Formats: sequence, structure tokens, C-alpha cells
Amino acid sequence: MPSRALPSAGFSITIRVAVTADASAIGRLTTCVGEAGAIVTALDVVDSDHLSVIADLTCDTADTAHAEHVVEALRKLDGVEVRKVSDRTFLLHLGGKIEVHPKVALRTRDELSRAYTPGVARVCLAIAENPDDARRLTIKRNTIAVVTDGSAVLGLGNIGPAAALPVMEGKAALFKRFGGVDAWPVVLDTQNTEEIIKIVTAIAPAYGGINLEDIAAPRCFEIEARLRERLDIPVFHDDQHGTAIVVLAALTNALRVVGKDLSKVRVVVSGAGAAGTAIIKLLLRQGVGDVIAYDRAGALHRGMENMSPAWKWLADNTNTDNYSGDLSGAVNGADVFIGVSAPNLLTGDDVATMAKDAIVFALANPDPEVDPREARKYAAIVATGRSDQPNQINNVLAFPGVFRGMLDAQARQFTEEMALAAARAIADTVGQDKINASVIIPSVFDARVAPAVATAIRAVAKGPIADPDAPEPSEIDT
Repeated sequence: MPSRALPSAGFSITIRVAVTADASAIGRLTTCVGEAGAIVTALDVVDSDHLSVIADLTCDTADTAHAEHVVEALRKLDGVEVRKVSDRTFLLHLGGKIEVHPKVALRTRDELSRAYTPGVARVCLAIAENPDDARRLTIKRNTIAVVTDGSAVLGLGNIGPAAALPVMEGKAALFKRFGGVDAWPVVLDTQNTEEIIKIVTAIAPAYGGINLEDIAAPRCFEIEARLRERLDIPVFHDDQHGTAIVVLAALTNALRVVGKDLSKVRVVVSGAGAAGTAIIKLLLRQGVGDVIAYDRAGALHRGMENMSPAWKWLADNTNTDNYSGDLSGAVNGADVFIGVSAPNLLTGDDVATMAKDAIVFALANPDPEVDPREARKYAAIVATGRSDQPNQINNVLAFPGVFRGMLDAQARQFTEEMALAAARAIADTVGQDKINASVIIPSVFDARVAPAVATAIRAVAKGPIADPDAPEPSEIDT
């Protein structure tokens, strides 16, 4: 059962097998896994005697069905007993991925008296007198809420708040790892717009920022806009602005490689939801030549019926020639394709009809809008959202640094100017002397990225730089 999808660490399994101890035993195991289409990443001998060897064979597979196929192939080998199969992704999630650690030791009565009663009362009264002191004297200084209603989780759709929690935990872990930002998942058991706005407004005093996550369009637009009006802390919808920032950064360098100017290119964006809308708006703000937005209903064009306000705005501000055909026709002659939609919408033949030195960003996960192997036959530059392909466009390049900068500057809101500055910082981190068709975006593990983005955000915010490690005054002046 060969799989069309590419093996990934997200479907990594460890298979414990007992195999007859002979010279070819280990080779037969790895050969079998390879012929089944998986990639062996580790093989560890756990135990052995003069008759048998017990080994843990770890491999990347394409999906759950492919993993089962690999296990069955091993079971069919002579002299092989499959004893246990472990899904490494589920093992990583046991008990959750984040926890809380106190920053103070609380080793003595003296420390307890200052951290809690009676000493804490003085700090409470100081904040009551001057509420802005909460930004210095509480976790508000470095903490954000990652808020979701579970209505649009990854590519899984409306799976609800409990099922969304592993994603929100992961997001919180990324905030800490890459930006030094303390983030906490807030999963809401409601998908009512008014209730979400009310709840987030009510919990906001504890946080220095709100990161909205995986909330379906078009509700996400209203929720973000109204929270921005109500709150005095930044509200950032990562599915919109994080994606748009990284896409613009990658496109900036891709255009540098092929020698094209943004103001002269035609871009087709597949997916006019949260991410697609934000990408288009940021491209327009940066001066793109023309954009065609495409969704399930077709190419968004003037005169189209039953459009939401968000789609009508896109139709009124894009698609100069008012194209109304299918996606294949839209990409014909286009310079850039950006997909934030669904898998397998285009073929290599469609990419072949694009303009010379075409750029393809197929970002649907885990399976892109077009097979990247086929796209590379015709496009000059191909990027995906996958970590096992070159040019991974990943929001983690943006949101940790964006929030680091906003928290440091004690910013009250997130702005479009911040988004443009963050995109420039990410693009410039690669270095114009380093970019090429396979390197248009820095690695998510490039330690320079988050500080560069934070610096760019602080410069736009023009706020005070609050060093998280700087000592606080011993007491508030009264």
C-alpha cells in the first residue's frame, strides 16, 4: 500500500520486535520498512541472547493507515514477532506539554511573607491606586492568553475546545521557547461571538496581550475588531497576521531571487478565510500589482452574489480584470500562487501555465495544494508549510518575536505597521547574500529571528524597553 503523502515525524512510530539472531536480521527489518514506504530514523537493540534480538525500530510514516501498513509488513516477515507499537506523538502529549513554575523559591517564612501575606497586600494596594503598575508588578508584564473556541483548528475544522487544547498547549510552548513569553491556553466552550468577546474582555486584566487562535472566519474578524476597541492590550489573531507576516517575508526574498518587483506581479491566493484575507490585505498595503482571491465559491469578483462583508471588500479591492473562472484559469500567467486552503487543488500542469520564474507557496497542511515535487518541475521557487520540505513557511517565525516586542514596549495595540516591520525583519535575517531558491526564509530554529522581530516591533511601537531580567524597585513611591 504505497502512500502518496510524504512520511513525517508527526506520524513517527516505534515498533518493538523480536527477531531471530542471524547475520541478516537487522538488515531485513530496515529493508522491509523502506519497501513499505517509511523512513527509518533509529534502530536500538534493547536486549539479546544467543537465539534472538529485541530491537526498537523507529520510523516516520505518512499517516495512520500507512503506519498500520508498515507494522503489518513486519509481521509477515519470517522469524519476526511484533511485540509493541508506540505512537511517538501521543507519547509526547501524555499529561500535556506545559506546566507552571514559580519564579520565587519560597524557602523561608521571610520569603513567604513577602510573596504572599502580609507583604502582598501592599502591592495590591499600589496597583489599586495605579492600575498601570500591574504591567510591572504582576505576570501581566510577560504573559498572554492563547484563546480559541475550537471552531477552525489546523486543517481539522470545528472539533471543539477540548480537542483544540493540544494545539493551544503547543502554541504556548512555542511562545516560551522562541520568545521567552509566558502564554496560557484559554479554550472556550462557546462559539457565540458575543460570549467570546465578553469572556475575553473579562479575563484581560491578567494578561499583557491576547493571541486569538483557530477561530473560524468570518466571526474571527468581528471578534478581533471589537476586542481591539475594548481592550488596552494588543489583540493579535495569529491565523491572520502571523501567517501574513511570514508569507510577506518569504515572498520578499523569493522576488529578490527571481528579480521581480512586487508592484508588477500578479498573485493568486487560494483560500479567502482568515489567513488568505490577511495575506491579501498586507500585500495590498505593501503595493502588490494585482491579486485574485479564490475560494470554494470561485474567484471573488465584483457582481458576485451572496458575499459576506469580508469577501465583498476583497472583491472590491482586488481582481482588476474581474476574473470569474476556475483556479486553473486564475493561475494561468500568474507570477505567484499562495495557497492557504485545501490539498491537491492544482497539478504540475497547472503550475506549468504560470509566468516565467513562477513562485508557488502551497501552505495547506499536511498535504499542500499541489505536490511540491510536481511544482518544482515548473516553478522557480516552491515553499510549503511542512518541516520536511525546503522553505517552510511557519508562523513561529513571527508570533514569538511580535509579542516579545509588544510586551517589552508595553504596547496597547497591534498595528499594520508592526506587521510590515516584522516581515522585513524576518526577510532580512536571511541576508541578501545568502538567499537562493531553496533558502528564502530563515529556519524556525534560527536564534536571530525572534530578537530581530522584537526589535522591529519596539521601534514601531516607540515604547519603553522593559528588560524582563531587570530588577524592580524595592517599593512603589507613595
